[in-house]
Amino acid sequence: MTDFNQFDNEEDIPKSKTQIKREVEALQELGKKLLSLSKNQLKKVEMSEPLREAIAEAERIKHREASRRHLQYIGKVMRTEDHEAIAQRIALFDSTSAAYNKLFHQLEIKRDTLIGEHSKEALSQYLAENPNVEDIQLLRQLIRQSQKEVSQNGNSTNRKKLFRFLREAEEKRLGLSD
Repeated sequence: MTDFNQFDNEEDIPKSKTQIKREVEALQELGKKLLSLSKNQLKKVEMSEPLREAIAEAERIKHREASRRHLQYIGKVMRTEDHEAIAQRIALFDSTSAAYNKLFHQLEIKRDTLIGEHSKEALSQYLAENPNVEDIQLLRQLIRQSQKEVSQNGNSTNRKKLFRFLREAEEKRLGLSD
């Protein structure tokens, strides 16, 4: 029996078989999520070449048992990866994840701030935070048209266009788009 008093801190305590099994299964589950991504999304996830090759190989495998074993292999390869960074990137692609929803709500707030009363200050702050914005003239135009829609209680076409503009700029900043 192990005497846990001999260890100085929690990191020195050896993991139980159950804990190791849970971690391996979590990596396999993350591997499943990687397999469900499109090729374009996979390009945007930073990973080693062996993992990229294992994922490409998994697409070729059709037999159920071989697929299960290959998923175990992907889990093994993922042990050497930065799986937390991979999980965060996958969460940004998943519309049901908290990270995706948080980003979506932040963009809505940013859009509403740009349309609001202090739009000039908000725009200058946005441009200072996002120097990668390419078409500032289009951004200003979308803001003006959105403000006009709000004042006339019209449809939300330009507000949607402004949101799309902000989302594309944010995705480019995060490396989620080309």
